[in-house]
Amino acid sequence: MKAFFGRLLSGILLSMSLSAVASTVATQEQTLKVGVTSGPHAQIFEVVKRVFERNNPGYKIQIVEFNDYIQPNAALDAGELDANSYQHRPFLNAQIKARGYKLVGSGTTFVGPMAVYSKKYHHLAELPNGAKIGIPNDPANESRVLLLLQKHGIIKLRAGIDPLTGVNATPIDIIDNPKKWKFVEIDAAQLPRTLDDLDAAAVNADYAVKAGLNPARDSLVVESGDSPYACLIAVREKDQAQPWVPRLVKAYQSDEVKQFIASEFKGGILAGW
Repeated sequence: MKAFFGRLLSGILLSMSLSAVASTVATQEQTLKVGVTSGPHAQIFEVVKRVFERNNPGYKIQIVEFNDYIQPNAALDAGELDANSYQHRPFLNAQIKARGYKLVGSGTTFVGPMAVYSKKYHHLAELPNGAKIGIPNDPANESRVLLLLQKHGIIKLRAGIDPLTGVNATPIDIIDNPKKWKFVEIDAAQLPRTLDDLDAAAVNADYAVKAGLNPARDSLVVESGDSPYACLIAVREKDQAQPWVPRLVKAYQSDEVKQFIASEFKGGILAGW
């Protein structure tokens, strides 16, 4: 009888010990909060999450969606996120310069071509004198549109514009505008809705895709594949040496994610690696 109770006690103690170990492992599991904007960034990061968690036991990713371009960096800088994935480097540089954020970019994700769309016209040359064109009201993307129009000979900007160093163009930097187009600055997320009222609007790819627009198919003019505006994963400066950072980049830059981008967006968004 004593032997029986001894074995029973040993079993109970072993079970308790295993439970304690399991509890300790569970508490050691690290959850990374990653901010994304709704639409393509959120869709793609669901695949990244699957790849990352499969290849990195002990880590979980919590995806946090935002509906604008300002909050994800504010939340990251405040420590409410561990990383975000939604912006290109000129936008990040402009935010750092304007708001003093201690953030860095780590690894490229995708290129979402900026494009100009219209419900009234089929070709850029058809837009009349005095046409009203909607453009994003944030410095980096506003500059991006103006540089695209300059590349296609529509306007001319003053010398010295370099968004990669934070020198962005605004409408006051236009020195030649033969067709006297009027540029209307609007929040980027609202631009697809202006197409009923304006002659044309320049829309970032993520908002365009959400509105059912494909840059490669539906635009009057679109950025080429060599655009410097590849998006990236951003983290706080103090976290850039954390071991999970390169692992997160590796998960994003995987064949599985590249195949998803190609099949889901059909050229409207391009892998940036």
